[in-house]
Amino acid sequence: MEIPSNDEHDEKTYPQGIELLDSKIGRIDDLLKEKLERAFHKQTSKVRLHDIAKIACEHSPIDLAYAASHLPPNVRPVLYDHLPNRDAKIKFLVNTDGDTRVTLFRHLNDVELRKIFNSMPPDEAVWIIEDMPERRFRRLMDQIDSKKAGRIRALKQHDRKSAGRLMTSEFFAFTMDMTIGEAAVYIRDNPRIDFAKGIFILNHAGELQGYVPTRNMMINPPHTPLRQVMRPVLHKVTAESTREEVIDLVERYRISSLPVVDIDNYLVGVISHEDVVEAMEDLADETIARMAGTNERFTSHDPITRRFLTRAPWLIVTLLAGLVNVGVMSSFQQRAGGILTFALFFVPLITGMSGNIGLQCSTVLVRIMAMGGLSLGSRRETITKELISGVFTGSIFGISCGFILYLLSFLTGASLTPAAPGAVAAIVSIGLIGGCCAGTLLGVFAPLFFARIGVDPAISAGPIVTSLNDFLSMTIYFLIAWGVSTLFF
Repeated sequence: MEIPSNDEHDEKTYPQGIELLDSKIGRIDDLLKEKLERAFHKQTSKVRLHDIAKIACEHSPIDLAYAASHLPPNVRPVLYDHLPNRDAKIKFLVNTDGDTRVTLFRHLNDVELRKIFNSMPPDEAVWIIEDMPERRFRRLMDQIDSKKAGRIRALKQHDRKSAGRLMTSEFFAFTMDMTIGEAAVYIRDNPRIDFAKGIFILNHAGELQGYVPTRNMMINPPHTPLRQVMRPVLHKVTAESTREEVIDLVERYRISSLPVVDIDNYLVGVISHEDVVEAMEDLADETIARMAGTNERFTSHDPITRRFLTRAPWLIVTLLAGLVNVGVMSSFQQRAGGILTFALFFVPLITGMSGNIGLQCSTVLVRIMAMGGLSLGSRRETITKELISGVFTGSIFGISCGFILYLLSFLTGASLTPAAPGAVAAIVSIGLIGGCCAGTLLGVFAPLFFARIGVDPAISAGPIVTSLNDFLSMTIYFLIAWGVSTLFF
Protein backbone atom coordinates (compact mmCIF):
# COMPACT_ATOMS: atom_id res chain seq x y z
CA MET A 1 0.00 0.00 0.00
CA GLU A 2 1.44 3.33 -1.09
CA ILE A 3 1.38 6.26 1.35
CA PRO A 4 2.34 9.74 0.15
CA SER A 5 4.21 12.39 2.09
CA ASN A 6 2.04 14.96 3.88
CA ASP A 7 3.01 17.91 1.67
CA GLU A 8 2.32 16.41 -1.73
CA HIS A 9 0.31 18.17 -4.36
CA ASP A 10 -3.28 16.99 -4.59
CA GLU A 11 -4.52 18.25 -7.91
CA LYS A 12 -3.53 16.45 -11.08
CA THR A 13 -2.83 18.62 -14.09
CA TYR A 14 -1.24 17.81 -17.37
CA PRO A 15 1.21 19.27 -19.82
CA GLN A 16 0.38 21.47 -22.67
CA GLY A 17 -0.56 19.69 -25.91
CA ILE A 18 -2.16 20.33 -29.26
CA GLU A 19 -5.90 20.72 -28.86
CA LEU A 20 -8.86 22.50 -30.40
CA LEU A 21 -9.83 25.34 -28.10
CA ASP A 22 -13.42 26.53 -27.91
CA SER A 23 -14.15 30.21 -28.36
CA LYS A 24 -14.32 30.98 -24.64
CA ILE A 25 -10.90 29.52 -23.85
CA GLY A 26 -9.48 31.08 -26.99
CA ARG A 27 -10.68 34.50 -25.86
CA ILE A 28 -9.16 33.97 -22.42
CA ASP A 29 -5.80 33.09 -23.98
CA ASP A 30 -5.87 36.11 -26.27
CA LEU A 31 -6.85 38.46 -23.43
CA LEU A 32 -4.18 37.10 -21.10
CA LYS A 33 -1.51 37.27 -23.78
CA GLU A 34 -2.42 40.91 -24.47
CA LYS A 35 -2.29 41.76 -20.74
CA LEU A 36 1.12 40.20 -20.31
CA GLU A 37 2.55 41.90 -23.39
CA ARG A 38 1.36 45.30 -22.15
CA ALA A 39 2.74 44.67 -18.66
CA PHE A 40 6.18 43.62 -19.90
CA HIS A 41 6.43 46.62 -22.19
CA LYS A 42 5.94 49.16 -19.42
CA GLN A 43 8.79 51.63 -19.16
CA THR A 44 8.74 51.84 -15.35
CA SER A 45 9.91 48.61 -13.77
CA LYS A 46 7.97 49.22 -10.52
CA VAL A 47 4.68 49.58 -12.36
CA ARG A 48 5.52 46.60 -14.52
CA LEU A 49 6.18 44.28 -11.58
CA HIS A 50 2.99 45.46 -9.89
CA ASP A 51 1.01 44.64 -13.02
CA ILE A 52 2.65 41.21 -13.34
CA ALA A 53 1.84 40.35 -9.71
CA LYS A 54 -1.76 41.41 -10.25
CA ILE A 55 -2.12 39.30 -13.38
CA ALA A 56 -0.54 36.28 -11.65
CA CYS A 57 -3.03 36.51 -8.77
CA GLU A 58 -6.12 37.10 -10.92
CA HIS A 59 -5.62 34.29 -13.43
CA SER A 60 -5.29 30.52 -13.20
CA PRO A 61 -1.69 29.25 -13.24
CA ILE A 62 -2.75 26.81 -15.96
CA ASP A 63 -3.84 29.67 -18.23
CA LEU A 64 -0.63 31.52 -17.36
CA ALA A 65 1.37 28.41 -18.28
CA TYR A 66 -0.13 28.40 -21.76
CA ALA A 67 0.36 32.13 -22.16
CA ALA A 68 4.01 31.96 -21.06
CA SER A 69 5.00 30.13 -24.23
CA HIS A 70 4.20 33.31 -26.20
CA LEU A 71 6.46 35.52 -24.07
CA PRO A 72 10.17 36.15 -24.68
CA PRO A 73 12.22 33.54 -22.77
CA ASN A 74 13.97 36.11 -20.59
CA VAL A 75 10.72 37.38 -19.01
CA ARG A 76 9.11 34.03 -18.24
CA PRO A 77 10.93 33.65 -14.89
CA VAL A 78 9.48 37.02 -13.83
CA LEU A 79 5.96 35.69 -14.34
CA TYR A 80 6.82 32.50 -12.45
CA ASP A 81 8.30 34.40 -9.49
CA HIS A 82 5.08 36.38 -9.03
CA LEU A 83 2.77 33.37 -8.78
CA PRO A 84 0.97 33.52 -5.43
CA ASN A 85 2.03 30.17 -3.85
CA ARG A 86 3.89 26.91 -4.35
CA ASP A 87 0.86 24.98 -5.59
CA ALA A 88 0.37 27.57 -8.31
CA LYS A 89 4.02 27.26 -9.29
CA ILE A 90 3.69 23.47 -9.53
CA LYS A 91 0.66 23.78 -11.79
CA PHE A 92 2.55 26.29 -13.90
CA LEU A 93 5.57 23.99 -14.30
CA VAL A 94 3.50 20.93 -15.17
CA ASN A 95 1.27 22.66 -17.71
CA THR A 96 3.77 24.85 -19.53
CA ASP A 97 5.87 23.76 -22.49
CA GLY A 98 9.37 22.28 -22.42
CA ASP A 99 11.01 25.46 -23.63
CA THR A 100 9.65 27.40 -20.65
CA ARG A 101 10.68 24.66 -18.21
CA VAL A 102 14.24 24.72 -19.52
CA THR A 103 14.33 28.49 -18.98
CA LEU A 104 12.94 28.18 -15.45
CA PHE A 105 15.34 25.41 -14.45
CA ARG A 106 18.22 27.71 -15.37
CA HIS A 107 16.65 30.45 -13.27
CA LEU A 108 15.73 28.46 -10.13
CA ASN A 109 18.32 27.52 -7.51
CA ASP A 110 18.57 24.09 -5.87
CA VAL A 111 16.76 25.20 -2.71
CA GLU A 112 13.66 26.29 -4.62
CA LEU A 113 13.68 23.18 -6.79
CA ARG A 114 13.95 20.97 -3.73
CA LYS A 115 10.83 22.54 -2.24
CA ILE A 116 8.97 22.16 -5.53
CA PHE A 117 9.86 18.50 -5.99
CA ASN A 118 9.10 17.62 -2.36
CA SER A 119 5.56 19.00 -2.89
CA MET A 120 4.98 17.32 -6.26
CA PRO A 121 3.59 13.83 -6.96
CA PRO A 122 6.27 11.52 -8.41
CA ASP A 123 4.48 10.97 -11.75
CA GLU A 124 4.32 14.73 -12.37
CA ALA A 125 7.93 15.15 -11.26
CA VAL A 126 9.06 12.50 -13.75
CA TRP A 127 7.29 14.36 -16.53
CA ILE A 128 9.02 17.72 -15.98
CA ILE A 129 12.52 16.33 -15.36
CA GLU A 130 12.62 15.37 -19.03
CA ASP A 131 13.71 18.98 -19.57
CA MET A 132 16.36 18.97 -16.82
CA PRO A 133 20.05 18.17 -17.38
CA GLU A 134 21.01 14.72 -16.07
CA ARG A 135 23.72 16.10 -13.78
CA ARG A 136 21.36 18.50 -12.05
CA PHE A 137 18.71 15.78 -11.77
CA ARG A 138 21.12 13.54 -9.88
CA ARG A 139 22.10 16.42 -7.60
CA LEU A 140 18.47 17.23 -6.92
CA MET A 141 17.59 13.60 -6.09
CA ASP A 142 20.29 13.65 -3.41
CA GLN A 143 18.67 16.69 -1.77
CA ILE A 144 14.96 15.83 -1.69
CA ASP A 145 13.16 13.32 0.53
CA SER A 146 14.74 9.89 0.04
CA LYS A 147 11.39 8.10 -0.30
CA LYS A 148 10.20 10.58 -2.91
CA ALA A 149 13.51 10.35 -4.75
CA GLY A 150 13.25 6.57 -4.86
CA ARG A 151 9.80 6.72 -6.42
CA ILE A 152 10.92 9.24 -9.01
CA ARG A 153 13.95 7.16 -9.94
CA ALA A 154 11.81 4.04 -10.19
CA LEU A 155 9.40 5.75 -12.60
CA LYS A 156 12.18 7.36 -14.60
CA GLN A 157 13.85 4.04 -15.37
CA HIS A 158 10.87 3.02 -17.48
CA ASP A 159 10.73 3.85 -21.15
CA ARG A 160 9.03 7.15 -21.93
CA LYS A 161 6.44 5.37 -24.07
CA SER A 162 5.66 2.57 -21.63
CA ALA A 163 2.94 1.96 -19.06
CA GLY A 164 5.53 2.38 -16.31
CA ARG A 165 6.01 6.02 -17.22
CA LEU A 166 2.25 6.67 -17.32
CA MET A 167 1.44 5.13 -13.95
CA THR A 168 1.48 6.71 -10.54
CA SER A 169 2.88 4.91 -7.51
CA GLU A 170 0.40 6.59 -5.14
CA PHE A 171 -2.94 4.82 -4.81
CA PHE A 172 -5.23 3.23 -2.25
CA ALA A 173 -4.82 -0.52 -1.72
CA PHE A 174 -6.20 -2.55 1.19
CA THR A 175 -6.28 -6.16 2.28
CA MET A 176 -9.39 -8.25 1.76
CA ASP A 177 -10.31 -8.55 5.45
CA MET A 178 -10.49 -4.80 6.07
CA THR A 179 -13.93 -3.22 6.37
CA ILE A 180 -15.33 -0.26 4.48
CA GLY A 181 -15.21 1.83 7.64
CA GLU A 182 -11.53 1.10 8.27
CA ALA A 183 -10.67 1.90 4.68
CA ALA A 184 -12.68 5.13 4.83
CA VAL A 185 -10.75 6.28 7.90
CA TYR A 186 -7.44 5.68 6.14
CA ILE A 187 -8.67 7.55 3.04
CA ARG A 188 -9.68 10.54 5.15
CA ASP A 189 -6.27 10.55 6.85
CA ASN A 190 -4.49 10.69 3.47
CA PRO A 191 -6.31 13.36 1.45
CA ARG A 192 -3.35 13.92 -0.86
CA ILE A 193 -3.86 10.60 -2.64
CA ASP A 194 -6.31 10.88 -5.50
CA PHE A 195 -9.42 8.94 -4.44
CA ALA A 196 -10.67 8.85 -8.02
CA LYS A 197 -7.85 6.52 -9.06
CA GLY A 198 -9.72 3.65 -7.46
CA ILE A 199 -9.47 1.33 -4.47
CA PHE A 200 -7.67 -1.96 -5.04
CA ILE A 201 -7.83 -5.10 -2.95
CA LEU A 202 -4.83 -7.31 -2.14
CA ASN A 203 -4.39 -10.61 -0.35
CA HIS A 204 -2.03 -10.98 2.59
CA ALA A 205 0.83 -11.76 0.19
CA GLY A 206 0.31 -8.42 -1.55
CA GLU A 207 -1.08 -9.87 -4.79
CA LEU A 208 -3.83 -8.02 -6.64
CA GLN A 209 -7.25 -9.61 -6.12
CA GLY A 210 -9.81 -7.03 -7.21
CA TYR A 211 -11.08 -3.48 -6.87
CA VAL A 212 -13.95 -1.69 -5.15
CA PRO A 213 -15.99 0.91 -7.08
CA THR A 214 -16.42 4.20 -5.27
CA ARG A 215 -20.18 3.74 -5.26
CA ASN A 216 -19.88 0.50 -3.27
CA MET A 217 -17.94 2.36 -0.58
CA MET A 218 -20.82 4.77 -0.13
CA ILE A 219 -23.94 2.59 -0.26
CA ASN A 220 -22.77 -0.28 1.98
CA PRO A 221 -22.56 -0.28 5.80
CA PRO A 222 -19.18 0.59 7.35
CA HIS A 223 -18.77 -2.88 8.91
CA THR A 224 -18.97 -4.63 5.50
CA PRO A 225 -15.71 -6.44 4.60
CA LEU A 226 -14.11 -5.27 1.38
CA ARG A 227 -14.04 -8.83 0.04
CA GLN A 228 -17.86 -8.78 -0.15
CA VAL A 229 -18.10 -5.66 -2.33
CA MET A 230 -14.99 -6.03 -4.48
CA ARG A 231 -15.10 -6.91 -8.16
CA PRO A 232 -12.56 -8.91 -10.17
CA VAL A 233 -9.88 -7.10 -12.16
CA LEU A 234 -10.44 -8.12 -15.77
CA HIS A 235 -7.73 -6.00 -17.38
CA LYS A 236 -4.23 -5.12 -16.21
CA VAL A 237 -0.84 -4.40 -17.75
CA THR A 238 2.79 -4.64 -16.80
CA ALA A 239 5.17 -1.70 -16.52
CA GLU A 240 6.81 -2.76 -19.79
CA SER A 241 3.54 -2.62 -21.77
CA THR A 242 3.43 -0.01 -24.50
CA ARG A 243 1.29 3.08 -24.26
CA GLU A 244 -0.55 1.91 -27.40
CA GLU A 245 -1.63 -1.22 -25.52
CA VAL A 246 -2.78 0.90 -22.59
CA ILE A 247 -4.78 3.20 -24.87
CA ASP A 248 -6.43 0.24 -26.61
CA LEU A 249 -7.55 -1.31 -23.31
CA VAL A 250 -8.89 1.90 -21.80
CA GLU A 251 -10.70 2.93 -24.98
CA ARG A 252 -12.30 -0.44 -25.65
CA TYR A 253 -13.40 -1.31 -22.12
CA ARG A 254 -13.92 2.25 -20.76
CA ILE A 255 -11.60 1.64 -17.82
CA SER A 256 -11.32 4.51 -15.34
CA SER A 257 -8.23 3.12 -13.55
CA LEU A 258 -5.93 0.51 -15.04
CA PRO A 259 -3.72 -1.41 -12.57
CA VAL A 260 -0.06 -2.06 -13.36
CA VAL A 261 1.41 -5.28 -11.95
CA ASP A 262 4.75 -7.08 -12.02
CA ILE A 263 5.36 -10.69 -13.06
CA ASP A 264 4.21 -11.91 -9.61
CA ASN A 265 0.90 -9.99 -9.83
CA TYR A 266 1.99 -7.43 -7.23
CA LEU A 267 0.38 -4.03 -7.72
CA VAL A 268 3.09 -1.47 -8.55
CA GLY A 269 1.08 1.42 -9.99
CA VAL A 270 -2.18 2.73 -11.37
CA ILE A 271 -2.92 4.48 -14.67
CA SER A 272 -5.89 6.81 -14.53
CA HIS A 273 -8.10 7.83 -17.44
CA GLU A 274 -6.52 11.30 -17.37
CA ASP A 275 -3.09 9.73 -17.85
CA VAL A 276 -4.37 7.89 -20.91
CA VAL A 277 -5.83 11.09 -22.39
CA GLU A 278 -2.42 12.68 -21.96
CA ALA A 279 -0.78 9.72 -23.72
CA MET A 280 -3.30 9.93 -26.58
CA GLU A 281 -2.51 13.62 -27.10
CA ASP A 282 1.21 12.91 -27.06
CA LEU A 283 0.81 10.05 -29.54
CA ALA A 284 -1.37 12.19 -31.81
CA ASP A 285 1.23 14.98 -31.79
CA GLU A 286 3.99 12.57 -32.78
CA THR A 287 1.91 10.88 -35.49
CA ILE A 288 0.82 14.14 -37.09
CA ALA A 289 4.38 15.46 -37.04
CA ARG A 290 5.76 12.30 -38.63
CA MET A 291 3.11 12.36 -41.34
CA ALA A 292 4.28 15.87 -42.16
CA GLY A 293 7.90 14.70 -42.24
CA THR A 294 9.20 16.68 -39.26
CA ASN A 295 10.13 16.28 -35.61
CA GLU A 296 7.36 16.64 -33.02
CA ARG A 297 9.57 18.01 -30.25
CA PHE A 298 10.28 21.59 -31.21
CA THR A 299 8.84 24.82 -29.87
CA SER A 300 7.79 28.15 -31.26
CA HIS A 301 10.97 29.79 -29.99
CA ASP A 302 13.48 27.37 -31.52
CA PRO A 303 15.99 28.99 -33.89
CA ILE A 304 15.58 28.82 -37.65
CA THR A 305 18.51 26.42 -38.01
CA ARG A 306 16.87 23.86 -35.73
CA ARG A 307 13.58 24.17 -37.56
CA PHE A 308 15.45 23.55 -40.79
CA LEU A 309 17.25 20.49 -39.45
CA THR A 310 14.02 18.91 -38.17
CA ARG A 311 12.31 19.26 -41.54
CA ALA A 312 15.13 18.88 -44.05
CA PRO A 313 15.77 15.09 -44.01
CA TRP A 314 12.43 14.07 -45.47
CA LEU A 315 12.33 17.04 -47.82
CA ILE A 316 15.48 15.67 -49.44
CA VAL A 317 13.34 12.76 -50.64
CA THR A 318 10.93 15.24 -52.22
CA LEU A 319 13.80 17.12 -53.88
CA LEU A 320 15.31 13.99 -55.40
CA ALA A 321 11.92 12.76 -56.59
CA GLY A 322 11.27 16.15 -58.17
CA LEU A 323 14.54 16.00 -60.09
CA VAL A 324 13.63 12.53 -61.36
CA ASN A 325 10.22 13.83 -62.42
CA VAL A 326 11.90 16.62 -64.41
CA GLY A 327 13.96 13.98 -66.20
CA VAL A 328 10.85 11.98 -67.06
CA MET A 329 9.05 15.07 -68.41
CA SER A 330 12.09 16.11 -70.44
CA SER A 331 12.35 12.66 -71.97
CA PHE A 332 8.66 12.67 -72.89
CA GLN A 333 8.81 16.20 -74.28
CA GLN A 334 11.56 15.22 -76.71
CA ARG A 335 9.26 12.59 -78.22
CA ALA A 336 6.07 14.58 -77.92
CA GLY A 337 4.46 16.29 -80.81
CA GLY A 338 1.01 17.49 -81.76
CA ILE A 339 -1.50 16.05 -79.38
CA LEU A 340 1.05 14.80 -76.86
CA THR A 341 2.30 18.34 -76.32
CA PHE A 342 -1.08 19.29 -74.87
CA ALA A 343 -0.98 16.30 -72.51
CA LEU A 344 1.87 17.99 -70.61
CA PHE A 345 -0.47 20.76 -69.44
CA PHE A 346 -2.48 18.23 -67.39
CA VAL A 347 0.44 16.82 -65.39
CA PRO A 348 -0.38 18.91 -62.25
CA LEU A 349 -3.97 17.66 -62.43
CA ILE A 350 -2.87 14.02 -62.63
CA THR A 351 -0.28 14.21 -59.85
CA GLY A 352 -2.56 16.27 -57.60
CA MET A 353 -5.57 13.98 -57.87
CA SER A 354 -3.62 10.74 -57.59
CA GLY A 355 -1.56 12.14 -54.71
CA ASN A 356 -4.63 13.14 -52.73
CA ILE A 357 -6.32 9.79 -53.27
CA GLY A 358 -3.16 7.92 -52.29
CA LEU A 359 -2.65 10.08 -49.21
CA GLN A 360 -6.26 9.52 -48.15
CA CYS A 361 -5.81 5.75 -48.40
CA SER A 362 -2.51 5.78 -46.49
CA THR A 363 -3.85 8.10 -43.78
CA VAL A 364 -6.91 5.92 -43.17
CA LEU A 365 -4.73 2.81 -43.07
CA VAL A 366 -2.19 4.41 -40.71
CA ARG A 367 -5.00 5.46 -38.39
CA ILE A 368 -6.43 1.93 -38.32
CA MET A 369 -2.97 0.53 -37.63
CA ALA A 370 -2.32 3.07 -34.87
CA MET A 371 -5.64 2.25 -33.19
CA GLY A 372 -4.88 -1.48 -33.31
CA GLY A 373 -7.74 -2.27 -35.71
CA LEU A 374 -5.65 -4.04 -38.37
CA SER A 375 -5.55 -7.61 -37.08
CA LEU A 376 -4.49 -10.61 -39.12
CA GLY A 377 -8.12 -11.58 -39.62
CA SER A 378 -9.31 -8.16 -40.80
CA ARG A 379 -6.22 -7.17 -42.81
CA ARG A 380 -7.37 -8.60 -46.15
CA GLU A 381 -10.84 -7.09 -45.88
CA THR A 382 -9.50 -3.65 -44.90
CA ILE A 383 -6.95 -3.59 -47.72
CA THR A 384 -9.52 -4.76 -50.28
CA LYS A 385 -12.00 -2.06 -49.27
CA GLU A 386 -9.38 0.68 -49.49
CA LEU A 387 -8.22 -0.53 -52.91
CA ILE A 388 -11.76 -0.66 -54.25
CA SER A 389 -12.55 2.77 -52.78
CA GLY A 390 -9.46 4.34 -54.35
CA VAL A 391 -9.96 2.75 -57.76
CA PHE A 392 -13.68 3.59 -57.78
CA THR A 393 -13.00 7.22 -56.80
CA GLY A 394 -10.29 7.58 -59.44
CA SER A 395 -12.53 6.07 -62.11
CA ILE A 396 -15.44 8.38 -61.33
CA PHE A 397 -13.25 11.49 -61.42
CA GLY A 398 -11.35 10.29 -64.50
CA ILE A 399 -14.53 9.71 -66.49
CA SER A 400 -16.02 12.98 -65.26
CA CYS A 401 -12.88 14.93 -66.22
CA GLY A 402 -12.83 13.42 -69.72
CA PHE A 403 -16.51 14.18 -70.20
CA ILE A 404 -16.04 17.80 -69.08
CA LEU A 405 -13.12 18.33 -71.48
CA TYR A 406 -15.04 16.78 -74.39
CA LEU A 407 -18.11 18.87 -73.54
CA LEU A 408 -16.01 22.03 -73.55
CA SER A 409 -14.68 21.12 -77.02
CA PHE A 410 -18.20 20.52 -78.27
CA LEU A 411 -19.67 23.71 -76.79
CA THR A 412 -16.87 25.93 -78.04
CA GLY A 413 -17.14 24.41 -81.49
CA ALA A 414 -13.42 23.69 -81.61
CA SER A 415 -11.17 20.94 -80.38
CA LEU A 416 -8.66 21.59 -77.67
CA THR A 417 -6.07 20.50 -80.22
CA PRO A 418 -5.98 20.71 -83.97
CA ALA A 419 -5.37 16.96 -84.25
CA ALA A 420 -8.68 15.35 -83.30
CA PRO A 421 -11.78 16.38 -81.30
CA GLY A 422 -11.81 14.82 -77.86
CA ALA A 423 -8.28 13.41 -78.17
CA VAL A 424 -6.92 15.20 -75.11
CA ALA A 425 -10.14 14.39 -73.23
CA ALA A 426 -9.60 10.67 -73.83
CA ILE A 427 -5.92 10.79 -72.88
CA VAL A 428 -6.55 12.78 -69.71
CA SER A 429 -9.49 10.59 -68.70
CA ILE A 430 -7.64 7.30 -69.08
CA GLY A 431 -4.42 8.79 -67.68
CA LEU A 432 -6.22 10.11 -64.60
CA ILE A 433 -7.77 6.72 -63.93
CA GLY A 434 -4.36 5.06 -64.28
CA GLY A 435 -2.65 7.63 -62.07
CA CYS A 436 -5.29 7.32 -59.36
CA CYS A 437 -5.02 3.54 -59.42
CA ALA A 438 -1.25 3.87 -59.00
CA GLY A 439 -1.71 6.32 -56.13
CA THR A 440 -4.17 3.96 -54.45
CA LEU A 441 -1.79 1.01 -54.67
CA LEU A 442 1.05 3.10 -53.28
CA GLY A 443 -1.08 4.61 -50.52
CA VAL A 444 -2.33 1.21 -49.35
CA PHE A 445 0.80 -0.92 -49.59
CA ALA A 446 3.48 1.64 -48.63
CA PRO A 447 2.43 1.82 -44.93
CA LEU A 448 2.27 -1.99 -44.78
CA PHE A 449 5.71 -2.29 -46.34
CA PHE A 450 7.32 0.24 -44.00
CA ALA A 451 5.65 -1.37 -40.99
CA ARG A 452 7.06 -4.74 -42.06
CA ILE A 453 10.65 -3.43 -42.26
CA GLY A 454 10.37 -1.64 -38.91
CA VAL A 455 9.82 1.95 -40.08
CA ASP A 456 6.96 3.95 -38.54
CA PRO A 457 4.17 3.83 -41.18
CA ALA A 458 3.17 7.39 -40.27
CA ILE A 459 6.44 8.56 -41.81
CA SER A 460 5.66 6.91 -45.15
CA ALA A 461 2.25 8.59 -45.29
CA GLY A 462 3.82 12.01 -45.79
CA PRO A 463 6.76 12.98 -47.99
CA ILE A 464 7.66 9.45 -49.12
CA VAL A 465 4.24 8.48 -50.47
CA THR A 466 3.74 11.92 -52.00
CA SER A 467 7.10 11.95 -53.76
CA LEU A 468 6.90 8.40 -55.07
CA ASN A 469 3.32 8.94 -56.16
CA ASP A 470 4.26 11.96 -58.29
CA PHE A 471 6.87 9.92 -60.12
CA LEU A 472 4.71 6.81 -60.48
CA SER A 473 1.47 8.52 -61.54
CA MET A 474 3.22 10.85 -63.99
CA THR A 475 5.11 7.97 -65.61
CA ILE A 476 1.93 5.93 -65.97
CA TYR A 477 0.11 8.96 -67.38
CA PHE A 478 2.80 9.54 -70.01
CA LEU A 479 2.81 5.86 -70.99
CA ILE A 480 -0.96 5.89 -71.32
CA ALA A 481 -0.87 9.14 -73.29
CA TRP A 482 1.74 7.75 -75.67
CA GLY A 483 -0.09 4.45 -76.07
CA VAL A 484 -3.50 6.03 -76.68
CA SER A 485 -2.12 8.52 -79.17
CA THR A 486 -0.23 5.76 -81.04
CA LEU A 487 -3.24 3.42 -81.27
CA PHE A 488 -6.06 5.85 -82.00
CA PHE A 489 -4.60 9.12 -83.16
